[in-house]
Amino acid sequence: MKIAIIGFSNSGKTTIFNALTGLGLPTSSYPSTSGEARMGVVNVPDERIDSLSGIFRPAKTTYAAVDYVDYIGFTKGDTKQNAKVHAHIKDADALLQVVRAFEDPSVPHPFGGVDPMRDLRQLEAELVLGDLMLVEKRLESIEESLKKGRKEKVNDAERAVLLKCREALEAEKPLRELEFSPEELKAIRHLEFLSIKPEVVVFNVAEEMLKDKETVQKLIQDAQGLLKGNASALAMSGKIEMELAQLSPEEQKAFLADLGIEEPALRRLIKVSYGLLRLISFFTAGEDEVKAWTIKEATPASKAAGKIHSDIEKGFIRAEVVSYEDFMKCGGSMAEARKLGVFRLEGRDYPVKDGDIINFRFNI
Repeated sequence: MKIAIIGFSNSGKTTIFNALTGLGLPTSSYPSTSGEARMGVVNVPDERIDSLSGIFRPAKTTYAAVDYVDYIGFTKGDTKQNAKVHAHIKDADALLQVVRAFEDPSVPHPFGGVDPMRDLRQLEAELVLGDLMLVEKRLESIEESLKKGRKEKVNDAERAVLLKCREALEAEKPLRELEFSPEELKAIRHLEFLSIKPEVVVFNVAEEMLKDKETVQKLIQDAQGLLKGNASALAMSGKIEMELAQLSPEEQKAFLADLGIEEPALRRLIKVSYGLLRLISFFTAGEDEVKAWTIKEATPASKAAGKIHSDIEKGFIRAEVVSYEDFMKCGGSMAEARKLGVFRLEGRDYPVKDGDIINFRFNI
């Protein structure tokens, strides 16, 4: 899963990136219009993997991973600059929009003052505008082909979906608000629109505001009222989370307890992202390796096998399955799971469920 971190300059994008990845990239109070995209890979915390590793004691333990990409911020009204941002993040699976909700005189706000809901509306508008420009450019190309009599170069299905998209975008609606059939999504997939992607809005708040749960909850509720489609909102303090990322697990617990926070925002953010993308994890477990695999909800067993290797999908015979919960109730014993009848044989169309421990039988 790849998540692009977006936002206006001085919103704390890079601070959030550092908090999530544990990297120590330099931050600046001066807006930047150039630079390289930065990547960070984060293991998905999962206590189930920890438990399975404790039972099987494998040579290797592999968690699911999230790739975060940080690039320069959006600039209000600068279509050329924003197109550059689009080009660097268009292949992301989801967007993480950082909205500034903290006051700091030493870090100037590009719009002159802090107003989270204004910034949220404005960045949504920039995403919509960028997609509308893409639609217009593509439709112009299609119309040019029709005028020149090159109908064979025109995909009628794509044109129909683009007209549908244009209507929504001209009404200032992000494409994630629309319903698309699988065929429609396939027709426009190559354009990699931004406003169609699932989005998590993160309000970057100061420590004192984080303790004001009523104010934070109001901010999130206002955002949820504005956001439509596959989007969600939460609040975190980038500064605090960046400090947390540098601490040991024991020190983290003490720090969180002092702040009255149950878990690092990293965990909450990943849970929300998995939910928006409708992702789940299944496990393979043995002496060689315990590993988490990320797939879409209801993925057939044969397709899930393909995540491990294409040969396993091609030669799929059956899946040996036990849920994590049932396995643990059996004391972490496969023999006991078989004895109690919770160890099952499933066919290729079995919809894999979150937490399934699977061994695939196949024949090459």
